[in-house]
Order: sequence, then structure tokens, then C-alpha cells
Amino acid sequence: MPTEREPAPEFDLVFRNATLLSPGDGPAERRDAVLGVRDGAIAFIGQALPQGARAARTIDAAGKVIIPGLINVHTHAILSMVRGVAADAGFAPSYTPGIPKGTQVNAAQARAIARLGALEALLFGSTLIGDNFVHADVTTEAMAGLGVRLAPSWRIHDVDFARVADGHWEYDPAIGARTLGAALDLAERWAGHPRVQVQLAAHAVDTCSDSFLREIAGLAAARDMRVNMHLGQSQVEVERVRARTGRTSTEVLDDTGLLTPRLMGGHCIYLSEADMARMARAGAHAVHIPKCNATSGRLAPTPALKRAGINIALATDTQHADMIELMRWALVTARVQEGGVADDWQPHHVFEMATLGGARALGQAHRLGSLEVGKRADLVMLDFRRPHLVPLVNPLGNLVHTGQGRDVEMVVVDGEILVEGGLPTRVDMDEVCREAEQACRELWADVGRAYWEPAA
Repeated sequence: MPTEREPAPEFDLVFRNATLLSPGDGPAERRDAVLGVRDGAIAFIGQALPQGARAARTIDAAGKVIIPGLINVHTHAILSMVRGVAADAGFAPSYTPGIPKGTQVNAAQARAIARLGALEALLFGSTLIGDNFVHADVTTEAMAGLGVRLAPSWRIHDVDFARVADGHWEYDPAIGARTLGAALDLAERWAGHPRVQVQLAAHAVDTCSDSFLREIAGLAAARDMRVNMHLGQSQVEVERVRARTGRTSTEVLDDTGLLTPRLMGGHCIYLSEADMARMARAGAHAVHIPKCNATSGRLAPTPALKRAGINIALATDTQHADMIELMRWALVTARVQEGGVADDWQPHHVFEMATLGGARALGQAHRLGSLEVGKRADLVMLDFRRPHLVPLVNPLGNLVHTGQGRDVEMVVVDGEILVEGGLPTRVDMDEVCREAEQACRELWADVGRAYWEPAA
């Protein structure tokens, strides 16, 4: 008996002749491939479209490589304001005297500088940015206008940050109530938004009292929210927490109920073997920030973290937002610690950290982080016809060892093209840069340094 013929599939966007790279158990590469997008999701992957298929737009991707969107889980977009200075100060900007602080930034300045930081990340191929700092109500709105996915939060703490740079750690319940309340208001404002997943960004164990950490843990569990914080980022943290509690930061997190699969610990430089074992048992995630760490002369023990079975995600933090270069830093700094090249540290390992690792940390691996039919169409297309990416013997090796964020030609989120020809589609890049430049001039003038004056 004859059956009714299925209608020919229709796609919103089709890429032809592409090289596809996707993370997984090992290198996953498909050449001369076709990828079809429909209703914001990946609807087809193969060597040829089904017979009769139609597409609203078809892109010839010959000589191009398509990867999943890069997931940059720990950033502070406003800290673009200390670019070129903070990296040589030796420590995190919030703890460093003589440079602008978040407490000095007004809402208009926050909007302008956050757009700059988010645009930079988007142009370099980050389709999801986990950002937290001050004025998160304003900055979330500004960054969301670019179309990028966000996992934002207010910077949550009960320490008086205005005094931390001078070496004073004073905890004030009123500060905690204000920052946590603002974070919860942000979650309410963006509830249900398809591209915004608000989290709780408890700053660090040295800047949050134990009672405050317990309060955050209770709310995170009740609301099933991710907690993104600094963990083992400095000797200052280690010493302050030990003096205050007699324990390590990881032990404090465990005791206060924060060490769970919802926790993302940024940096993880100063962790003992026992700390790592605790994290692994709890299912907590390590956020590796290799360039920031190395720039300040420190290395996170990522080989040990990996051997412990901890999921590792990647993030740029306050350095430039090039996640492609960051994969190279992650690979090289691990090999330095291992003393050579080994099977445990190959390009596909750091590629997974930059994609699926971040998706797992955010609880989004079922819909983001790899090129699979049914997942959201968050894609990055790179031009591999450039001299530093030829020959194409091993595309993933080229991407990790010689690729740059500037090789990104197109960025797609939920099937929407947000970057085309290396330029944003929703905003005027020159305008974003002009507004951020002016805001930074104001902030540097406020700390008493002429904008053109060289750093001491």
C-alpha cells in the first residue's frame, strides 16, 4: 500500500562544504559536511542534504571550520577598564591599590564598559559568558542586547570591598543583604529568558563570612542555581581563611553546604590533594583560568585536578577574552607541569574544556557544547584559509596551537547570526569602543592618574 510522501525538509540556515569539529571522547572531525539549522537548533548533520531540502540561506563554508560556541564561564566584563595595567600589578584588580575598583563605577560607566567586554568575547567566538561584577542589573541588559548567552550575577560578598585593597577585611551583614538581594532580584527579572541563566556569584571564601556562605548555599539549593566563585586563587585567600576558620577554603565550602555539583570554583591554584578529593566527591567543577594565572606567575595544578576526576571548564577572567588562545595556554601550562607531551594532554582535551566542560559546569550539556542534532545552534565559523592555519592536516591541532580569536568569521547563537564577516550584527562596534573609552578615561581620572600617564 503506498505511503504518504514526507515533505522535503526546510532549514533556516545551511552550511555546505564545512569542516566540523566537535568534542567528545576523542577527536571528532567531519570534512566536506553539511549542517542545517531550523528553529534555533541543529536539525541536520551529514554529507549531503536530504533530497528536495530547501534553505532560507545557504553559506558555502569551503575552507572554513565550524565548532560549537565557546563557553567562557568566568569573566568580569567591566574589568576591561584595567586592561594593560592590572596584568602587571601582580594580583587581582579588586585587591590592588591605585587602580579603579568596582565600587567606583557608576551605572552609565558599567553599561559602556560591560558592552565592550562582552563584544570582545563574542567576536572571539564565545557564545556564552558567565559574567559577574557590580551593576549587574545594568550590565546584563547591555550585554544581552548583543544577543550572546549570559550566566550573570551581581558580585556577592559581605566584606567591605572599599577597604580590602588596604588590607582590611571587615564583614558587614548589610553589605551581604544588599549584594545577595540584588542577585536574587536579577534572577527574578530574567527568569525564563532563553539566553540568560542567572547564577549566584559568591566572590570568595575570604570575602564572604561563614554564615553568609551558608545562607547562599541554602538559596542555591532551594532555587537550583549555579554558584560561581573564586576558589584557591591566592595566598592572601589561603592565609585569611586559615586565620579566620582554621580550615582551607574547600573545607569551608564543604562545611557550609556550597561544595556541590552546582559549584564552579575559579582558579583552583592553591588546593591540596585532600581539597581536590573533596571537590571530586562532591561533583564540583574547576574553572581553569590559565592566562590570568600564568601572567601573575602561578599555575593551577590542572594535571592533578584532571586525575582527580574533576570536570574542568575554561575562562578568561580579566585577561583578553580570546578563548581560542586560552586553550593553548591550558595545554602548554599543563605540559610544563607534566614535564613533556603525554596522551592525557592533547588538543582535544582542552577543546572539550572550552566547550562541553563549560556546558557541564552550567548544567547545560544536554543542549550546548557540541555539534549534535537537537542541540541549540550555537556555532562559530573560522576562516582556515589563512597562512597560519594551512595546511589542514589536523584542523583541531591547528585551532589549538596556532588559531586566534581574530580567525572567527561568523558567530551564531540560537540560529541567529550575531557576528558576520568578523563584525557584530546587532551593535555598532565603533560606538561601543568610543563609549567604553570615555568611561575608562573618567574612572582613571578618579583614581588620580592622568589617562596618558605611564604606570609607575
